[in-house]
Amino acid sequence: MEFLTALLTTLIIIPFLKPIADKVGLVDLPNARKHHNGAVPLVGGIAIFLGTMTACMMAFPNDNLIQLFLISAGLIVLLGVMDDYHDLSVKLRIIAQILIACILVYGEQAYLANLGNLFGFGDVYLGTIGTLFTIIAVIAAINAFNMTDGIDGLAGSLALTTFGSSAILFYLGNNSEHVTLPLIIAFSVIPFLLFNLSLFPGNIRKIFMGDAGSMFIGLSVIWILVIGTQGENAAFRPVTALWIIAIPLMDMAAIMYRRIRKGQSPFKPDRDHLHHIFMRAGFTARQSLMIICTASVMLSLVGIISEIYQWPEPLMLVLFIAMFLAYNHAIVHVWKLVKRIRVLRRASKLKKIRLA
Repeated sequence: MEFLTALLTTLIIIPFLKPIADKVGLVDLPNARKHHNGAVPLVGGIAIFLGTMTACMMAFPNDNLIQLFLISAGLIVLLGVMDDYHDLSVKLRIIAQILIACILVYGEQAYLANLGNLFGFGDVYLGTIGTLFTIIAVIAAINAFNMTDGIDGLAGSLALTTFGSSAILFYLGNNSEHVTLPLIIAFSVIPFLLFNLSLFPGNIRKIFMGDAGSMFIGLSVIWILVIGTQGENAAFRPVTALWIIAIPLMDMAAIMYRRIRKGQSPFKPDRDHLHHIFMRAGFTARQSLMIICTASVMLSLVGIISEIYQWPEPLMLVLFIAMFLAYNHAIVHVWKLVKRIRVLRRASKLKKIRLA
């Protein structure tokens, strides 16, 4: 019942929010980096949060941890709305994100204290340093999903993969009490995707999730991963969490590394993300979406299978690092890669024309 509540609440509230967004100017306008048509309402994140909140209040009426989650989520959505409306400075956003992360860390003492047996010599315990590590992880997750929100459907689809994978891992880890939250958020995201990808019949106007949505998704992801990997009843290992957020995490880290190498701010906006690269290589936005989401699902499946068969944690860490290094190398040499893809696509088209 709570999943249907999440879906319907989000679905019903979006049409009410769109005219309000138009009236107050909470819209995204096209510019040099944004090539969409006209002013698009930035209400997706607000709707997803309201759908999640309504369903959570029904499913967890007396759960202190969930109430704490909703408080921190409400604050991050408010921050995102302010950023969408006023374009806040990076410094102000980071300070606010740190304060909101402290709610998670100190409110219920939920933080990354144990990183698992990453090196084969026993579990790596962080102790009190884990609080700082978790705050950094919160900021990283928030900005990782924020950076993926560059083409229609991408941030929402990657979120569905992560939340769905988390729910599966909770179920497989005999931690059914925590299966509900990621599924509630996933069902709240589905109506947004229907509007965002213009999947409704007719000329129903699309919406964007805005920074409010991408920040909410990032915070929710790290909250769920901390709950899932820590404590005596942990449902899955910390190294597995890397695989179910692999695409947003690798894209963010590689882009930041590239910007720093150029002497730029790591938070400077550009058009060098993975989805931009696919589009420069000649793929459409929808094709780029399908390719990236397929890769995300496959990497999540690797993480889930590794958890089922308990593949050694050092092996999974080494494989993840090797994958990231290969990804980063490809991003650094992106123009050569794009050129090769274009040549291959032209050759494929010529072959089809000759066969026809």
